[in-house]
Amino acid sequence: QVQLVESGGGLVQPGSSLKLSCAASQSILDYSVMGWFRQAPGKQREGVASISISDTLTHYADSVKDRFTISISKDKNMVYLQMDNLKPEDTAVYYCAADPHYVLLLLRLDPNEYDDWGQGTQVTVAS
Repeated sequence: QVQLVESGGGLVQPGSSLKLSCAASQSILDYSVMGWFRQAPGKQREGVASISISDTLTHYADSVKDRFTISISKDKNMVYLQMDNLKPEDTAVYYCAADPHYVLLLLRLDPNEYDDWGQGTQVTVAS
């Protein structure tokens, strides 16, 4: 059974940075696309960033563009989310997800397109 394990969450002040990590129990080369999603209390899960494994093409939600960066390490079977200039509205549980099938670019922030999920890591931005 494939496992995705997130780490790196925490409590930070507005304007701070955090780097989330997601470790996959299998080679990420078995996936077509990986992504980061988040869910705030009382809200639906939303896509934050995605990356294609083959060509590392990235895609971001408008709310995080120019602040967040998704990246992968094929050697370490890891996916990362560098989050800069964090805002209180970024507070949520962040999830790593992956899927082995090709996903259209416009759908890569849709959680319904992903089969494998991690358990999530809490990010809280507050002063």
